[in-house]
Amino acid sequence: MNIALNIVIGNVISLIAGIFIIMSMWVNDEKEAYKYQFLNAFILIISSVFFLSWTGVTTMAIAASRNAMVYYDRLTFKWTIFFIIISVVLGCLVNTMGIIGFLPIIAIIQITLSNYYLKTIKSIKTSFIINSMIYIVYFLAIYDFASATIESVTALIGLISLFRLVKADFKNF
Repeated sequence: MNIALNIVIGNVISLIAGIFIIMSMWVNDEKEAYKYQFLNAFILIISSVFFLSWTGVTTMAIAASRNAMVYYDRLTFKWTIFFIIISVVLGCLVNTMGIIGFLPIIAIIQITLSNYYLKTIKSIKTSFIINSMIYIVYFLAIYDFASATIESVTALIGLISLFRLVKADFKNF
């Protein structure tokens, strides 16, 4: 297995996934944001294989499933608990990266709780931004520079978009 080739292929696939994460931050519709979050997670499953990040494969598969449920308004409290438990158990079982391997687990717990509890676009965007920050550290640690860059741009776009929403609220106040 050629690690350098895997890193290049993984970064190209992550770049494609990044388009969807950016789109999720740009839109101001909750349902559409989760559609793009699903596509991002699904494609990151593939890139995680190339990075040999089994925690990433596992957490992205769980994230894609959870995002589909949010999109179809099927995420109940019981499903939220299920996704958290399965994320912790499977994430810990496949973690081969020590502390760094726990970052996707922390990120998926944070976003799963947010998916269930947060309903306004401003709070959802804030949650996405926090999640991006966790993933930036993780992606840098596994040499997924495309995803780290995309997540950084995503967090910045999210902040700009959130600022615009807040500014619009003040104008209407």
